[in-house]
Amino acid sequence: MIDFRQLRYFVAVAEEEHVGRAAERLHISQSPLSRQIAQLEERLGLTLFERSQQRIRLTRDGQTFLAETRALLTHASRLESLGRRLGRGEEGGLCIGYIENAMHAGVLPNALRVLRGSRPSVHVALYNLSSTEQLEGLRQRSLDIALVSEPPATDDPDLQSLQVLDDPMLLALPAQHPLANQSQLTPADLAEQEWIGVQPRQDAASRDDFVSACIRAGFTPDIRMEATEPFTALGLVASGLGIAMIQKGLSRNVPPGVVLREVPWICFTTPLWAAWHRINLRPLVETFRKVLTEPGTEVSA
Repeated sequence: MIDFRQLRYFVAVAEEEHVGRAAERLHISQSPLSRQIAQLEERLGLTLFERSQQRIRLTRDGQTFLAETRALLTHASRLESLGRRLGRGEEGGLCIGYIENAMHAGVLPNALRVLRGSRPSVHVALYNLSSTEQLEGLRQRSLDIALVSEPPATDDPDLQSLQVLDDPMLLALPAQHPLANQSQLTPADLAEQEWIGVQPRQDAASRDDFVSACIRAGFTPDIRMEATEPFTALGLVASGLGIAMIQKGLSRNVPPGVVLREVPWICFTTPLWAAWHRINLRPLVETFRKVLTEPGTEVSA
């Protein structure tokens, strides 16, 4: 393997065409510099310089070798700079898993906006996966961060997590529905209504949790239709096909024809957890974890 120090010495001598001036430029003695150049030529089996008492000039082969050496040293410098930026978490890539609610509630877009503000060169790959698939991705190190509906066990040997959202649910009614303008809503008001259930593909337990919350409130919902994501349910509500429960985080995206009402006696929320591997090898992952789990975190440039 060629010594990079010898390559730098070679470039200096080639540019100065004088060993003494090159030695001054490199802040070393002339004899060690001449010895290093001779060792490089011996290693390569190549005469790099034509030598005379007055000056030292590159051979034709030396000229070719100089061009390639400069390119190599430039690339090495860039590689070192990249490594330092990666070490500081300024560049690199993130593989992020998420469930749809992380997008709907704005948690993931907001965190990415904060990160991008100070890390514009970071490449982000997003994977819409179930919570189970995401946690396995963390274990396999194919994901850096996971946004899931259910966290890993507290005594999990590999993974850690922190809750980043507990989104309350609101009742979505068609604007022309008789209950839309009623001042107070009771469980009895909802018992006879036709419901649109929401069961995300990534969260099979969501529908069961909703039904259980309704039963605790004093009624059993009559679910006539089911949607796999909340925006579809809102579209059905707007069409007058039933009522539904949706996350408060979606309230800014409600379509015309839908009225939202609070029903605090239905104790049902949509949680979101950030999870990551206990062994973190990259500063960039830690930076993004803090953005997700510590609201108001400012990412230093």
